[in-house]
Amino acid sequence: MILERENQLNLNDIKQQMKQMTNNERDGENLSKLVSYYQLCKAAVNEFGAKLENLDSDYQVRHDHNPIHHIEVRMKDPASLLGKLERKGLNPDINNIVGNIYDVGGMRVITNYLDDVYTVEKNLLAQTDVKLLKRKDYIKNPKPSGYRSLHLVVTVPVFQSDSVQETPVEIQIRTVGMDMWGSLEHKLRYKTDVDEGKVSKFSEKLQGYSDEINSIENNMQKIFHDL
Repeated sequence: MILERENQLNLNDIKQQMKQMTNNERDGENLSKLVSYYQLCKAAVNEFGAKLENLDSDYQVRHDHNPIHHIEVRMKDPASLLGKLERKGLNPDINNIVGNIYDVGGMRVITNYLDDVYTVEKNLLAQTDVKLLKRKDYIKNPKPSGYRSLHLVVTVPVFQSDSVQETPVEIQIRTVGMDMWGSLEHKLRYKTDVDEGKVSKFSEKLQGYSDEINSIENNMQKIFHDL
């Protein structure tokens, strides 16, 4: 299994970006708290990274199978964070962030087969220090666009020098095929120079391809189980 670190902003990057987006004196204290919270969320991502790597290694030894193909991790860009707060009608206050934004730290777990998605979920949630806050299954209930993935918001205790903090991380679990589809769909949706006609045309095609990929992955899983 490969642990890929995507968009790993360091704390200085975060601090500089936030400074450029804030103006008044009150923001100084808020900025300090926000940087500390980013550090906390980054630590939580590291905790889950270790848990998932250990889980994958254990399956390799016990079952001669790696459920996890690879993992991608990221910290939410400050501009994206502020945009999300605006859409929710919330001021950029640390209390609003802690109470309403659960994906400051995020992970994408890419599995080899469909069953592996739920194997990873089951074993992760079985750990006594992991708590489930939210769950959305877009595999069994795909979005109209064809998007498929299992979304979890989970917390883990992060031990600091003076306290222990239950800290949330958003974990998306999907197969290799779902990830390939999702990457192309994201590019289609957010690449600004794509003609609107093409967006409409390709969106319809992608919707059909999502069903085809799901069918193929189900058939490949059956072969894997029969080997």
